[in-house]
Amino acid sequence: MESANTLCQGGESKGGVLAHLERLEAQMNRSRKKFEDPTVHTKESSLKTRIQELRKQRDELRAEVKRRRQARVKASSASEDPNSTAEISEQEALERQCGNMKAILQAYRFTGLSGKLTSRGVCMCISTAFEGNLLDSYFVDLIIEKPLRIHHHSIPVFIPLEKIARAYLQTDIQRFLFSLCEYLNAYSGRKYQTDQLEADFSAFLTGPLQRNALCNLLSFTYKVDQGHQTFSFSARLLYEDLTATLPTDVTVTCPGAEASPPHWEEHRASHDMLFRTKPLHQVFASFSKEVEELDLSLVS
Repeated sequence: MESANTLCQGGESKGGVLAHLERLEAQMNRSRKKFEDPTVHTKESSLKTRIQELRKQRDELRAEVKRRRQARVKASSASEDPNSTAEISEQEALERQCGNMKAILQAYRFTGLSGKLTSRGVCMCISTAFEGNLLDSYFVDLIIEKPLRIHHHSIPVFIPLEKIARAYLQTDIQRFLFSLCEYLNAYSGRKYQTDQLEADFSAFLTGPLQRNALCNLLSFTYKVDQGHQTFSFSARLLYEDLTATLPTDVTVTCPGAEASPPHWEEHRASHDMLFRTKPLHQVFASFSKEVEELDLSLVS
């Protein structure tokens, strides 16, 4: 009796599972037929066609609006007095220059370039910096008229202001200011390096540091201790590119080269490369670090 009941229950259980699977299969078939319904594809195709038609109409309307606008401009230009047109054009040009100057002030206010509008134009202030250190500031007072004029300025005489103005002032005011910033920042950077050398690393110098006003030609003698030996050098740095803060030409020699100590040439070549690739005060900071490390090794 018990086994018969078990078989009966098992049969019912199996039958219930099979019936459930058949119902699921039937639902899947109905869903598949629904998605394969040709009316769905027809609707999609008609919608795509409608979208293409609307896009074509949009493009045609845009072209028509453009043609009508050009026709109105041409008609109004033909009916205006040429003299008044010239006056308006000149006034529009001056207003455009004022607008450009306002845009420049807003765009460059975080890059060291600032200014304020005056009754006759704009006064620009160029603040220079090197390695995150704020340095000197200079101003250029511009009169906005045709042609643009520099009224006053505090640019050093050795900065080629007139050359930069001739090249860009009348045609590209942004490039004029950018070029001027390059020259001033490079000059301030070279001067800063030289000042730092004299202030912080004068112990390395064995004579006065000679420099010109533009700080693009430097010459000096110095010594570096290496263990129990002291190496003496003479250096000449030339910055032919006045918008650069690293020298374009470096000459390192040894006074009395015929009596130079061993390994001098190796140190000379190393110094030559350092002067070409690092700011001047950083080169002497590396010399100082080498001396300190050597002293510590000797003590230990």
